[in-house]
Amino acid sequence: MAIRRLPDILVNQIAAGEVVERPASAVKELVENALDAGATHIDVILRDGGQSLISVSDDGFGMTSDELELAVERHATSKLPDDDLVRIASLGFRGEALPSIGAVSRLSLTSRKAGADSAWKIAIEGGRKLPVEPAAHPPGTRVEVRDLFYATPARLKFLKTPRAEYGQAVDVLNRLAMAHPHVGFTLGDGTRSSVKLAAGQGELFDIRLRRLAAIMGDSFAENALRIDATREGLHLTGYAGLPTLNRGNAQMQYLFVNGRPVKDRLLQGAVRGAYQDFLSHDRHPLLALFLEVPPEAVDVNVHPAKAEVRFREAGLVRGLIVSALKHALAEAGHRASTTVSAAALGAFRNEGPGGFRPQGWRSPAYAYPMPYAPAAQGGALAEALHDYHAPLPGLDAQPAARPVPVPDSSPAVNLPLGVPTAQLHGTYIVAQTADGIVIVDQHAAHERLVYERMKEALARDGVKRQTLLLPEVVELEEAAVERLTARAEDLARLGLVIEAFGPGAVVVREVPVLLGQTDAAGLVRDLADDLAEWDQALTLEDRLAHVCGTMACHGSVRAGRRLNAEEMSALLRQMEATPHSGQCNHGRPTYVELKLADIERLFGRR
Repeated sequence: MAIRRLPDILVNQIAAGEVVERPASAVKELVENALDAGATHIDVILRDGGQSLISVSDDGFGMTSDELELAVERHATSKLPDDDLVRIASLGFRGEALPSIGAVSRLSLTSRKAGADSAWKIAIEGGRKLPVEPAAHPPGTRVEVRDLFYATPARLKFLKTPRAEYGQAVDVLNRLAMAHPHVGFTLGDGTRSSVKLAAGQGELFDIRLRRLAAIMGDSFAENALRIDATREGLHLTGYAGLPTLNRGNAQMQYLFVNGRPVKDRLLQGAVRGAYQDFLSHDRHPLLALFLEVPPEAVDVNVHPAKAEVRFREAGLVRGLIVSALKHALAEAGHRASTTVSAAALGAFRNEGPGGFRPQGWRSPAYAYPMPYAPAAQGGALAEALHDYHAPLPGLDAQPAARPVPVPDSSPAVNLPLGVPTAQLHGTYIVAQTADGIVIVDQHAAHERLVYERMKEALARDGVKRQTLLLPEVVELEEAAVERLTARAEDLARLGLVIEAFGPGAVVVREVPVLLGQTDAAGLVRDLADDLAEWDQALTLEDRLAHVCGTMACHGSVRAGRRLNAEEMSALLRQMEATPHSGQCNHGRPTYVELKLADIERLFGRR
């Protein structure tokens, strides 16, 4: 067949397939145009999920009749004044959105320039442009898209239910609203609004936090850490949630580059790296990060829908995000999210989601199984019991085989975690604070302390070792032995010295001093399992962090270990002085704080 030029209508329909995948895609393009036009308020109306009507109205600059006629032509735009595709300072720049949408729908634009006497209107039906005509309209622009994809019926088969498509549009609008808190947004179906966001006024960080609270919930705003970091011309701002405020997916992670919502693997990987010390692999933090970079340092022209970007110096961007998040988490100290205490109070009130708790219901965020059963009792195990209650490594306190009464003293105001008053079930420490009580999970808390101490020792001069009087032989599968011996040098840096002992075993000769009397065989088996799940792309630092976490779990005080008053107090004081002690290495809370006012409400005193 001879080569020929495709008709303009077909070219626009092809472009529409790249730019307009669904109604939410059209909403994104039209709202971005409104933002680029300087709008301070944007109203969006969707009917049938956007299939029968998409209406976007704004109070922006508006257009003249000549500009309206050009706006619906391909590759016509006002956003590249110097024809420079390197320095792009707007959200939209391709000049394809309006003609592409008009090629697959019935499109009309009504606009009035600020200060003009009259408005103008132009319409496109299935790619056929109609003449410009006078209209009545206030300053600004209204775009109406009717019967989306009527000109390409095959596309309708791929649309989901109107409710699902409407939800996608809500997500798109919320993301744009986060990046532009000074702009007001509404979204509805013409009868009721599901999104109502007033334009913010005041300092940027304050209005941004209010906007994030309106979209992500008040619990995020209450437990968000402020991010503000600069490095080599890059500026990162936003808010990140405490590790104990987490979810089972990454849907509440919002990333923006120069005001543009993006889904970038580099940024998502940086977030995982920053939180790896605080969350297990199947939990995800909540955050909204806003990265400002020079336009020439980022390519926003790599995706038709502008959903992805490419950085000139990707390593610099990743380093800035990781360091900024880690710095904010370190400054949080031992703080845990308020949702922990809220969940505890809900359990006391016998409540579940929405105030209702069905029989057998457990809160998914905090219903963690006890990792260790209480120690067995009996005369035949006296020697094992003595080892079990050996001095806690790293705590400057004398151990006791059984608890002793705690002195009745008023909690000092300058002790955030209070004065210990009791130990329950050999697992939980109860402390009295100035205005409430704190319940501490001793295993989770000590695990974090050991972990932080190991990282500090590793960074300083290496982890100190203690030689086993009798080296312990651990039988394993051959593949597990190979994994361990391949990492023997890394393990030795952390104080664990192992050697191959035939094809199906290793011998443990030295263990870290910080772990005290630990189950060497159990530790080695767990490390072998961890090594099997490691991503080969992990850096040495990340691999050592994984090993430290596993070792800390084995070296921490077990549930069922009875503590005396001095040990409990030493544990609380070290928690107050240790960064990140509000959660264990897996993201579980180490303590729950209940205010006196909340306790009084439980008993009807308030």
